[in-house]
Amino acid sequence: MTSPLGTIRPVVDDDLCLMLCWRNAPEVRRHMYTRHEISLAEHQAWWERTKARPDQRYFMYEFQGSPQGVIGFTALDPVNQNASWAFYAAPDASRGTGSRMEFLALDFAFGELRLHKLYCEVLASNPAVVRLHQKFGFQTEGVFRQQHHYESAFIDVHRLGILADEWKKGRDAMLGRLQHGNR
Repeated sequence: MTSPLGTIRPVVDDDLCLMLCWRNAPEVRRHMYTRHEISLAEHQAWWERTKARPDQRYFMYEFQGSPQGVIGFTALDPVNQNASWAFYAAPDASRGTGSRMEFLALDFAFGELRLHKLYCEVLASNPAVVRLHQKFGFQTEGVFRQQHHYESAFIDVHRLGILADEWKKGRDAMLGRLQHGNR
């Protein structure tokens, strides 16, 4: 999928080392459920399991010819036409990368995947991503109170979702904002 906002393409085996480097960066790890430093063997085992699963698809986001992040769709449910998603940007990605990735992910989810609904979970320790999703039209569907042990405390997990018709209504306005540098 190509656009002025960048490209997403399926992750291939050759992407694994770069993905692992990004995923293990402290600024990325701190916003994940799994925060330990992941070994290459653990990462490779995850990828082998993931490749074999029809309910999971991972994509590399590229901008101006350079890899900048990873987008994942999991729990793909063709009967109920919904899926969970998540993303992370390279630690040195330029400002606006998250917004560009989110736009392309939503277009892919509601276009190529033909989903009715896309949902996600965000740790309360990452309010910027909660706001980002809301800017794109995600609605808060609930808060799992003190759901996740984070450092020395239990924190909330925000559940957000967006429906295909909600994305369709807001898509063009968001594209205009992104093309004019308003993230």
